[in-house]
Amino acid sequence: MKPLVYKKAKRDRTKRVVFQKLHLTKGDVVQVISGDDKGKQGRIIRANPKNGRITIEGINIVKRHTRATNQNQESGIIEKPAPIHHSKAMLVDPKSGAPTRIRRRKDSDGTVERISLRSGQSIPRNR
Repeated sequence: MKPLVYKKAKRDRTKRVVFQKLHLTKGDVVQVISGDDKGKQGRIIRANPKNGRITIEGINIVKRHTRATNQNQESGIIEKPAPIHHSKAMLVDPKSGAPTRIRRRKDSDGTVERISLRSGQSIPRNR
């Protein structure tokens, strides 16, 4: 008698990954507006538009227990920043140092620049 074999569930490959449009990029100075680190400022280390999260240096620090993978590496507890959702951070105005909303304006040559609503100054991209 032939044994009963279950078929693997097929993955739905038709679903497309939707990238979120982030108003922040790598290198921007932001201030956290909600959560445990509310009020703290830091620079964005990594931006992930696939899931809409950003990693800010010194914000949302988590402890990671690591094992030594080779002879000369130490095991122990490492503290590193974990990502937060991009909606929990606001861009810092370069003139006043306070969090601000931004608008986008197209220049005559077609490039889009970000403008601070608090001071009206343009915010350069730091890529």
